Amino acid sequence: MASPDPTGVRRWDIYQRERFPLAAHGPLILAFSFCAVSFSAHLRHGGWPRPGAAAVAFVSSLVFFLQLRIADEFKDREEDARYRPYRPVPRGLVHLRELGVLFALGGLLQLALALWWSPPQVLVLLIAWTYLALMSVEFGVRTWLKRHPITYLWSHMLIMPLVDFYATACDWVPAHSPPPSGLWWFLAASFANGLVIELGRKIRSPADEEPGVETYSVLWGPQAAARTWALLVVATAVLGTLAASRAHAAVPVGVALGLGAALCLALGQRFRARLAPRGGRRLELGAGLWTLLLYGSLGLIPPLWEHWHG
Repeated sequence: MASPDPTGVRRWDIYQRERFPLAAHGPLILAFSFCAVSFSAHLRHGGWPRPGAAAVAFVSSLVFFLQLRIADEFKDREEDARYRPYRPVPRGLVHLRELGVLFALGGLLQLALALWWSPPQVLVLLIAWTYLALMSVEFGVRTWLKRHPITYLWSHMLIMPLVDFYATACDWVPAHSPPPSGLWWFLAASFANGLVIELGRKIRSPADEEPGVETYSVLWGPQAAARTWALLVVATAVLGTLAASRAHAAVPVGVALGLGAALCLALGQRFRARLAPRGGRRLELGAGLWTLLLYGSLGLIPPLWEHWHG
């Protein structure tokens, strides 16, 4: 375990590798944000997004997900101190005050980008900020939410389509256009995929469970949790295909997502059959690869399909 280095930037490098690994999160967020602006642009005019829209969406989305991680550090500080003292905040690598400053600086960057790209976009940014703020305080009902894990899950995952909605706004707001009508199926797929990611990272084999960590494999049992994860993958594939139908690319996207879903189902079945130590990590990896497939398909296939068949 690395020792704290309060005088250098190395501790922040250690923090990001442990709690917000850019090497893992960066490609997913890039696919997430590019897909949003690309899908919106294709629905509006059948072309590719402007480079500036893709850049603003990516940086803003990256900050949003960093802010979510920081919000978790504040929400979980007592549980982390009790059950997970190895994490950066409990062991003193970084302090909550510093993370709070980083959270605020990220918000200033998002605001500056919105004002630079398209000032009316600030209104959409405020929607996402408001929900993020409510999430950060558990909507004022933390104890009740902890007793209702399904409500906790879906209420927190609503941030995913909201962030995606903001990313799409980088395309349609500067064009002085309303949100494209087919966008809602895309946002529904984003919500379902958020559930896939969340369950994927919180399903573990019995040997990998930690005291005080409320995983879905503890709440529902590993078998039921893995089945639920697989069903959500299928639901995401269906919603993604419906979104693609609005972009006149249901066949190629449906084939890609169908093959990917079949692989995820096989992965889930393998996990349920063996429940080997570290097996849950395969579901987390599967969720990440599935996310790349979903957003890569919806962001790239519709404009390419139109070009080839136009």
